[in-house]
Formats: sequence, structure tokens, C-alpha cells
Amino acid sequence: MAQGRIRIGIGGWTFEPWRGPFYPAGLPQRRELEYAASRLTSIEVNGTYYGSQKPESFAKWHDETPDDFVFALKGPRFATNRRVLAEAGPSVEKFLASGITELKAKLGPINWQFMATKRFDAEDFAAFLKLLPPSAGGLRLRHAVEVRHPSFQCAEFVALAREHGVAVITAGDADFPQIADPTADFVYARIMGTAEGEALGYAPAELDRWAARAGTWAQGGVPEGLETFGPAPAAGPRDVFLYVIAGHKVANPAAAQALIERIN
Repeated sequence: MAQGRIRIGIGGWTFEPWRGPFYPAGLPQRRELEYAASRLTSIEVNGTYYGSQKPESFAKWHDETPDDFVFALKGPRFATNRRVLAEAGPSVEKFLASGITELKAKLGPINWQFMATKRFDAEDFAAFLKLLPPSAGGLRLRHAVEVRHPSFQCAEFVALAREHGVAVITAGDADFPQIADPTADFVYARIMGTAEGEALGYAPAELDRWAARAGTWAQGGVPEGLETFGPAPAAGPRDVFLYVIAGHKVANPAAAQALIERIN
């Protein structure tokens, strides 16, 4: 059966408590990205949410990672943390021109994350989605939205995202509302349930469950046990980007590696 590529990773690579449990003793900090990228298949970059990065940084990240590695980038908060989303155009354009294309083929999806207080306004959200171009600098752009207010849990929002080919990010094991409808030709999930006391962050059965869900998504299906609000999507394989985020953060690399082993 045809299926898309599954990529699994963590949020960022600079976290002092990972030195020892994940990074070997004595590994220079400047080589942490290289090391993480040798054991994971993707990383979500959080720093782009808070401020602009330099083109040289994106080029450096490209050069320090394997050929088939991919970065997800968070879009800037200046675009999403505003009352009128239709006015976000300049912030979106500035971000897309900031050097992200220096990642070349390693540029993965862009996560446009919204605050939990942001409610669904169909007209304004449609205006925002129209600001997201399909390409930049000759590279295809894959856009995803992370919405965190219950008002988005409706068929109208799912249809709107699907109309624009934008993925709705699935929140797993989180306090945030879950919307697991596939709305693009890729799926983006962030799972947040790692717990202290579990050697791999998750119990083996939970790791098995998330690995199976990733496989179902990659084959074009919709996993059981997740909340959906719209009609079933069109069939067809999908690439999957799954990140182990938050929770008992020190265990996130172990959980991600365990998921990669199960999928392989």
C-alpha cells in the first residue's frame, strides 16, 4: 500500500537537561544539532516564533544535518497574535523573506500557532489563510495552523482549512482542543504526554498506539480514537510530521527515538 513519509522529532535541540540523558557527556554544544539530527528525522524550531533568524543561521542548520532531514518552523507570533488576522500580511511576508529558503529541500511545514484565547471567526480566518502563499523562492510551502480554542472544533473550520490545503495540527495527550481531521496532503501532530517515571516518556502501549496512528495517516486514513469534526477526507497517502513536545521534556528525545524504531 502506498504511503507518505513519516518524520518524527522534538521541539528544538538546545535544552540543558538533555545533556547526559540524550547528548553524550563531552559533546560540544555546537555539535548538538548534528547529533540530534543523526537520531531523529525532523525538528520543530520554536525560535522563529519569537523573533527573526538570520539567513546564515538557516544555511548553517541546512549544512549540519543529513540530506533527508527536515525542519518545521513556527511562524512569527507577530502574524498570529493579533485581533485582526487579515492585517497580518506584512508579518507573513517579512518571515518568508527572512532566509527560510536557505533550508532548501530541508524546509518542512510552517506552524502558525494561535493563542488559546483566539476564537474562530470564519471571515477573518479565511482572510489569514489567503495570506499564506504556496511557494517562496522556488520552494513549495506547507502551511499548518495550531488553534487552541474550542470554537474551532466545527465542520466549518475543517472545511475552510481543507479548501486552502492547510493542515490543522493535531494536539495529542494535551489540554488543548483536539482536531484530528486531515485537511491537507500532509499531517502535523504534536503529542504532549511524556511522563516522569516512564523510561521512554510514554508507556510501550502508548508508543505503539502513536506509531500505528502515524502509519494510518501516512496511508491516507484517519486513526480511531481521535476527535474529528468534518467529513472523511479524500483518499491518498500523506506525509506525516509528528513532534514530541512539552510534557516531561527531558524524556522527549527518548520517546521520539522509540517511535522512529517502531515505524522503521
